[in-house]
Amino acid sequence: MKRLWAAMAAVALLAVALTGCAGYLLDNNVRSFSTLTALPAKPTYRFDRLPSQQAEPFQGFLEALADPALHNAGLRRDDASPLYGVQLNARIVRTLSPWSPADGYGVGWGWGWGGMYPRLESPWFQRDASVIVRELESNRVVFESYAQNEGPWLDTGVVLAAMIEAAMQGFPTPPPGPRRVDITLDH
Repeated sequence: MKRLWAAMAAVALLAVALTGCAGYLLDNNVRSFSTLTALPAKPTYRFDRLPSQQAEPFQGFLEALADPALHNAGLRRDDASPLYGVQLNARIVRTLSPWSPADGYGVGWGWGWGGMYPRLESPWFQRDASVIVRELESNRVVFESYAQNEGPWLDTGVVLAAMIEAAMQGFPTPPPGPRRVDITLDH
């Protein structure tokens, strides 16, 4: 029995060692729509907020997270003379993990190899992020993209930044239809 436990511990340590460097793969379901065929010569933008977003401190946090993804997509922030207005939205809802026991409770007792053990459920979240790009002169939406993810608790800022990056993949001419965009998060 001791050899079995030693072998199991060795396999577990090897698995941790091999996955410890890889990071976490954040899988995003993305849907994008665009009327753009290419970026113009000066693809500048500013952030636009809905009235409900004006006083929200979270909105400034979300915009700061989005800046690198928008920059990587070829857009340049210019609040003085923007060509585009970018509107961001995000939603995070804590739900019951699909791996939860049938009783639906996150704390309690469970049965294992050694008898009863305390059981703690890790938090599970459904997340949505959207990016809407509007041509300011015509007030016409030229790009919209939605990213969805479901998974365990992770740092909110890291996850939302990665989701916006996934939503911007392929900008300005993303592939049609729904697609999966994986982003590796280093930890």
